[in-house]
Amino acid sequence: MGSKFKNFSLISLGMVAGVAASVQFSAMAEKNTSGPLPIEELRQLADVFGLIKSDYVEPVEDNKLLTEAITGMVASLDPHSAYLDKKAFKELREGTQGKFVGLGIEVGMEDGYVKIISPIEDSPAYRAGLKPGDLITRLDSVPIKGLSLDEAVKKMRGDPGSKITLTIARKNEDKPIVVTITRELIKQQSVKGKMIEPGYAWLRISQFQEPTVEDMAKKIQALYAQDPAIKGLVLDLRNDPGGVLPGAIGVSAAFLPKDVAIVSTNGQLADSKATFYAKREFYGTRAIGDPLAKLPEAIKNVPMVVLINTGSASASEIVAGALQDYKRATIIGTQSFGKGSVQTIRQISADTAVKLTTARYYTPNGRSIQAKGIVPDLNVEETADGDGFNGLRTRESDLQKHLSNDKEAEQAKLKVDELEEEQRLFALAKKSKPLEYGSKDDFQLAQALNHLKGLPVKVTKPDEVKESADKDDKSEPKSDTKSDTKSDTKSDTKPDEKKK
Repeated sequence: MGSKFKNFSLISLGMVAGVAASVQFSAMAEKNTSGPLPIEELRQLADVFGLIKSDYVEPVEDNKLLTEAITGMVASLDPHSAYLDKKAFKELREGTQGKFVGLGIEVGMEDGYVKIISPIEDSPAYRAGLKPGDLITRLDSVPIKGLSLDEAVKKMRGDPGSKITLTIARKNEDKPIVVTITRELIKQQSVKGKMIEPGYAWLRISQFQEPTVEDMAKKIQALYAQDPAIKGLVLDLRNDPGGVLPGAIGVSAAFLPKDVAIVSTNGQLADSKATFYAKREFYGTRAIGDPLAKLPEAIKNVPMVVLINTGSASASEIVAGALQDYKRATIIGTQSFGKGSVQTIRQISADTAVKLTTARYYTPNGRSIQAKGIVPDLNVEETADGDGFNGLRTRESDLQKHLSNDKEAEQAKLKVDELEEEQRLFALAKKSKPLEYGSKDDFQLAQALNHLKGLPVKVTKPDEVKESADKDDKSEPKSDTKSDTKSDTKSDTKPDEKKK
């Protein structure tokens, strides 16, 4: 090929309504193939192409055949490699900038319907009165059941000013609610924060975007202005699917000593063998100076808890892994998703690209997160009665063709009574009401505050026998004060910083 490709790399997962991406932008020279082309196999491809053109029941456009061939070839590699057509490439670029055209809702799936997790503040969905827990049953009068979450989200997106009619099923409402919403450009705020109580701050990052480091720095400054004597900080990364890699490095750097290693990557390309440090050049994406320069000095030493769950992926795991390796924070919650691979975006035309897995990433101590995730220091489920729908979520190790963890053998999946266990979890989860992170009903946050105060934390022991879903008198979860003794101060010991 005679042209040079513009490209950028990412550590990625999905989209704004499911699991999303960790993106690293870079420039890379054209790379020649490492060996001769397989002429015989390429001849077979040309033969099949000709056969379809001449013998198929109806005419097929050349562009469709070639695009589908590229799509299938790339998708056959692993769950995160993909061909990005014009629309997909546009959505990817918009997502990293924290904006997209749509309704402004965070969604998931329940019983085959799209469940609203939360409307984004001041979005069309928010102004239309949509609420957490609402189920979307129809889009423009077409039943939603049978669609995947990605398919439903694509239907809800569109051009600015275009309209879509949603049919909503709401708890305690006898009749469906029908509402027509006009799509708008949605600007996501990836950082939230507040004082939970005097002396204790909560900082939530819902996705790592280009403005995240600057937004986080401003929020931290505001929290310290409100209470200069903060005694403990909870960094909430639950259901954070990832985002831009500089964002993950910058968030980690805010709490760690200057210039320490945050994450390393390793793959076939020379540029994929790299280590990223807590330095301005690795997290600063705009020419406005160092966004972390004006942070209060106390932020480097304030006792910390990081909250994670099954929905915490890629960039979230980079942050949690770095803070865990340096013993800077106690990790509380449940085991994270396990997305530890790096994707590189190669732009192949003005508006299309290929997303290709090019490396694995490693924590400062050299741990591979791939297909394993971050294991919390204290395992605390979403509620006192269990982990809700988190226990039913797909993790990286569940995906077909996922990369193996090159540092250790993957554990064989337990198949015994798997269906029975899923049914039990589903029955428990259906009884739980939608959770608003940072609210007074946030059980995991309450346990994080207990830890910061030196109080007992209600942990879930790995060998704890689960109660039956239909048992009415559930026992209280046990308090494990013995395991809750980790220091919240940074370690003097520095993890190895060698390249992987």
